[in-house]
Order: sequence, then structure tokens, then C-alpha cells
Amino acid sequence: MQALDHQLQRAGNALGDLLVEQGKTIATAESCTGGWVAKILTDRAGSSAYTMAGLVTYSNEAKQAILGVQAQALAEHGAVSEPVVRQMVTGALRVAGVDVAVAISGVAGPGGGSADKPVGTVWFAWGTGPDNIRASLQYFDGDRDQVRRQSVLYVLQGVTEFLKTL
Repeated sequence: MQALDHQLQRAGNALGDLLVEQGKTIATAESCTGGWVAKILTDRAGSSAYTMAGLVTYSNEAKQAILGVQAQALAEHGAVSEPVVRQMVTGALRVAGVDVAVAISGVAGPGGGSADKPVGTVWFAWGTGPDNIRASLQYFDGDRDQVRRQSVLYVLQGVTEFLKTL
């Protein structure tokens, strides 16, 4: 775990440095990671220059009330789906008034998995607006903690690469 923790710290610092360099702000909309991305981003002093909000919307009700995720998307696709993480990004951008937002929704385990969405299934999205959102589906192995750590690392690295293309 120590090696992965070091990777998380490095990835968080790299994203923070890039946000400062680009003069951008970020918000997170997290479900299965429970605020871990925001925690990594705010681990270093001065992170308030770029981290504006960390929204933990664990329940479907919170996703709807806080982020404006549509009930129809949740009913048709479930919380762990591309339409939902895209709507989470749009909601976080709106609520926090930031330049970029990230969203994560997944099945961290040990329970909650299904044939369609086994434990380790995680949907990600990041973007700068409704017309510029990237979504990605990943499957991670391991226990709850390992799935969550891998998810945090994946999103930190993913949004960093995304911002480099802007």
C-alpha cells in the first residue's frame, strides 16, 4: 500500500501543479471514493488556490439533490453508469463554479456487485463543460480499499492528461 500511497501523492501534486500553471480550479463529485480525490488534492498547503469543492454524493438522492442528476438516468442506467457520471460532472461544474470537474461512481465492494456490474466496476468522467466531458469505464481487482485507491489514482492521472490537451 505504501507504494500506491506514494503514487497517489505524486499524482495529486502533479495535478495541483498543472492546475496552478493553467490557472484553473477543480471540484470533485465522488461516490464510491467517498471524498478521497478531494483529500489527495487538499493534502498539500496552498491547495485552496485550485481545489474549490469536494462533493460526496454517495446516495442516489444526494446525486439528484446536490448535482441535479436526473432520476430517469438513475432508474434506466443505475448510479454506476456513463450517463450518471457525465451528469455528475455537469452538476459539479455548475454547483462549484469551477473550470474542471471530476466524477466517480462505482462498486467498491465487498458487496453490491452484480453480473452486469461486478465489484471493481467504476465509471469516471471529467470535463470542462457539457460539450467537453470524457468518460471511462474501468474494472479493478482487489478488496474495497484497493478498488478505491486504484480509482483515485486513475482519475488523478486521467484528468491531468485531459488538462494537458486543452
